Amino acid sequence: MPKYLLLLISLFLIAGCSKHDSDEAPLSLVKPTNPTPSLIHSESRSTDEDMLQSIEEDIEKQKELYDAAIVKNDDTVLVAYKVRHLQRFHMKKIEKDVKGKLEDKYPDVKFIVSSDFKIFLEVVELHEQLKNPQFSAKEAQKKFDKIVKLKKELT
Repeated sequence: MPKYLLLLISLFLIAGCSKHDSDEAPLSLVKPTNPTPSLIHSESRSTDEDMLQSIEEDIEKQKELYDAAIVKNDDTVLVAYKVRHLQRFHMKKIEKDVKGKLEDKYPDVKFIVSSDFKIFLEVVELHEQLKNPQFSAKEAQKKFDKIVKLKKELT
């Protein structure tokens, strides 16, 4: 009985110590969230929204992927996605294919593509923050730049 009590207390401590700024981010590791593509700054909002919708559809067509978070800022699009479990051995090839297809279809746009869970969590968190009216465009820009820097550090 004391072992079970110790285990239960440990689980509560671990669960209580995990910190996330959003409600969706912790759950995004275990279930698909499919957040709507977001824009931080755009010259032509309706054109960019159409392009983001098209990018999302292109990502959904990839059978190796099952969840994606997309954010656009100026001429850079950040695409973070999750790979199906049995496809994890081919992650480099999948990333190269996804980036290549997107760059071929949208040559004027710079793509940053990642299958890393940390990047995915950060992008989902940015989506959540963008829903908040008190979250400024400057803060969103800083968060976007932080994610891009994190991606560059991981490669």
